[in-house]
Amino acid sequence: MGEPAPKSEKKALDQGLEVGISRLNTDKIEKVINSVIKGETGARLKAYVETCIHCGLCSEACHYYLSHDNDPHFAPVGKVKQTMWEMLKKKGRVSPEFIKTAALIAHTECNMCKRCAQYCPFGIDIAYIISVVRRIIHRLGATPLYIQDTAHSHSVHMNQMWVKGDEWPDTLQWQEEEAQAEIPTLRIPLEKEGAEIMYSVIAPEPKFQAQLIYQAAAIMDVAGVDWTMPASIGWDNSDMAMFTGDNELMGRIKRTHFETAARLKIKKIVMGECGHAFRSVYDMGNRWLGWKMPPFRIMHAIEFFYELIHAGKIKIAKKFDQPVTLHDPCNVVRGGGLGEKARYVAGALCEEVIEMVPNMEHNYCCCAGGGAINCGPPYKMKRIEGNRIKAEQLFAVKARGAKIMIAPCHNCHSGLHDIVHHYGIGLDIKFFGDLIYDLMQKPEAEAA
Repeated sequence: MGEPAPKSEKKALDQGLEVGISRLNTDKIEKVINSVIKGETGARLKAYVETCIHCGLCSEACHYYLSHDNDPHFAPVGKVKQTMWEMLKKKGRVSPEFIKTAALIAHTECNMCKRCAQYCPFGIDIAYIISVVRRIIHRLGATPLYIQDTAHSHSVHMNQMWVKGDEWPDTLQWQEEEAQAEIPTLRIPLEKEGAEIMYSVIAPEPKFQAQLIYQAAAIMDVAGVDWTMPASIGWDNSDMAMFTGDNELMGRIKRTHFETAARLKIKKIVMGECGHAFRSVYDMGNRWLGWKMPPFRIMHAIEFFYELIHAGKIKIAKKFDQPVTLHDPCNVVRGGGLGEKARYVAGALCEEVIEMVPNMEHNYCCCAGGGAINCGPPYKMKRIEGNRIKAEQLFAVKARGAKIMIAPCHNCHSGLHDIVHHYGIGLDIKFFGDLIYDLMQKPEAEAA
């Protein structure tokens, strides 16, 4: 790549992890591990751990393994061997120091991206095994501080950014007023009962990226969509509790989201460009609540944009003329099957789309998802070093002419931003919404 290998950072003290570990003893650990394994996992975990033949074919799938020169400690099977297998072998009787190591492996050396499951000859879901490790860590009170703080925000405010009750509708009113300067008739309908769509976002949008709400409102208005947004809790679709192993809180978050949609009597939930939130609403929280599928149609922004453009509700005034490349977020492409629709949208918006290699469901993870970026600054360099393979992939696609990277996921944006800047790759990163807003025909353009 022409770049020196980054130096490993000094170990930073994680108060959540260190204080949690200091309160543990072997008896308590044994009791919690056996409680989770015997009371919560059932046949699924047993089938996975007894089916694995230790062949190591999952190794080449993992960005951590590839980015650390094929160090077997970072192989998916290696992570399981260092965590769950040891717990099972010793029947839960492991030390606090072991739990500390297991917590670091499970939270900061695995994104639960499930790429490895595609390469396992038996289809073993190693992400599920790691999620059980995280569940045990949560039950032991040893979750890393930053992501646990995010879970606390969910518990208090039902959103991940400590956005208080009055701040949310105030932000929507502010963005509506901003947008009306451009489209005078535009409204952000709040609490509209019986609307076709409830639009939900993740809490970083009102907190840090309110312009994305502005853009979404403009797209909805131009497309003539019957939509609404809730004015109270239930608007945030993010869910870090899903990644801390706090399944009870995850269930509360998802129940609040679904109950809000039911109260508004909407037909479908359209979600902004976030991968983990889509996973939590579409494939995790609903199952914890006992539903095979959610009670509403769940649409990620990729699918929503696809339908708007395909139906002619959004018309592109002029295609984007710089070559772009498309990152595939794990939770919506590998996990949601939206790769082809993402490419339809990219092709409709851009003159030239240069594919990454590999791509679609085989694309490399951004290394921010799975809660890894939410573990905070102490592990930032660990993430960046753990995704050198993604940097190499991006250097290669840039060499073929790409100027812009489309990443339709918030965590992917943040993780890829860190990689792009650290390795000096020089790609700008955009959401689909950024491009649609800039390129679509707006009322004033039509009048002109």
